[in-house]
Amino acid sequence: MFNVSVINIRKLIKYILFFTLAIILYFIFQKSSLKSKLTEFFSSENSAPVLVASSNDGTQLQASMDSYNSKGTTKFSEFILNQTIPGLSIINNQNQLGSETSYFEGKSSVQFLLGQELTIMNSINLAMESSDSSIISNSASNGDNSNTNSNSSSNNNSDTSSSELEHAQTNVETTVIDSGVPNKYTNSYNGVTVKNGTNYTLTDEILSPDNISINTQDVMIFHTHTCESYTPTENFPYEESGTFRTTDLDFSVSRVGDALSDQLLSYGFNVVHDKTYHDYPAYSGSYGRSQATVENLLVSHPGTDIIIDLHRDAIADTSYAPSVIIGDETVAQLMFVIGTDGGGLEHPNWQQNLKFAVKVQEKANELYPGLFRPILLRNSRYNQQLGKAACIIEVGATGNTLEQAMGSMKYLSKILDEVLKN
Repeated sequence: MFNVSVINIRKLIKYILFFTLAIILYFIFQKSSLKSKLTEFFSSENSAPVLVASSNDGTQLQASMDSYNSKGTTKFSEFILNQTIPGLSIINNQNQLGSETSYFEGKSSVQFLLGQELTIMNSINLAMESSDSSIISNSASNGDNSNTNSNSSSNNNSDTSSSELEHAQTNVETTVIDSGVPNKYTNSYNGVTVKNGTNYTLTDEILSPDNISINTQDVMIFHTHTCESYTPTENFPYEESGTFRTTDLDFSVSRVGDALSDQLLSYGFNVVHDKTYHDYPAYSGSYGRSQATVENLLVSHPGTDIIIDLHRDAIADTSYAPSVIIGDETVAQLMFVIGTDGGGLEHPNWQQNLKFAVKVQEKANELYPGLFRPILLRNSRYNQQLGKAACIIEVGATGNTLEQAMGSMKYLSKILDEVLKN
């Protein structure tokens, strides 16, 4: 015998309609709540830290939460949103960019967010496909920090050994190529120009590089935005993980750091070159992560004053390629970005850092006039409180090639050698 149950179609339809209505009301409520939280988020001046790929012990997560707890004004909802949608933090932290321009130029907020989030997804896929398990590095201890004569990250990208490197020649003709973008400045000292983006009045006393007392033997090189890259060429093609960005260290600004490191080593300097990713997989929070890297490096390399954060200009336009012809070689122009305490953060070294930049640029104007664009002085400190000769050096822009960017390092090294050994 079988028991047969008769289904009441009317009741079933009623239940389905009721359930559907409940779901619709739920999502309406959630949308309203999310809108309110997003509005609150975008109106806030504070941004919470972003979680990054970390070791299994969860130290990075704890560090992020500790940072969140230390910001009494940061709301927990902001913290969660920052972790979930890293691009949101970038919009609230444009001053992180060590450039006169921003990645937002020519983009709406929606376009920018989509670009950032899809970029991150692509980067994660690339990392998973990579056979190199060290592609994500969040610890400077992954490199050899015990030897000041070797790079913190191994220099496998070097084309030649240090003994075979060609040093820059002096007494050569130098011609600046018109980039179409005027080099505006507000101050000058002994031929060195400065674009002052702060409220400080720059006097000759502040700008004068006399009486600089620093460790001239040790040099530290790192990259807050390690994935920044250049216009691809036949010799240096690469798969983008974002607009003018790549996780391949052979083709990013890290390769330029290799060139600088090799040249300085050949001059007899002690060099540490760290190639930790600070802007991958999340761009937001790059400066916080690079600060931790530099602080760790200073534990094993105490007394290092010359700390160079090597970047390229953020202008995402292939038509902009600030360049200079030195002899018969076209190379990328350089630019110092110097931070201050104008943003309210303690920074006792900013005037010393500025003096160092002026001194280097004085020598550059003597040897290779036009190699440097005007020094950019900003309110943000860019981790430069960690050294007495700390600086950002931007090497070219997106319109330059990797060959041009690496070519500049030969001349920068010659300038540094002249400045630091005399």
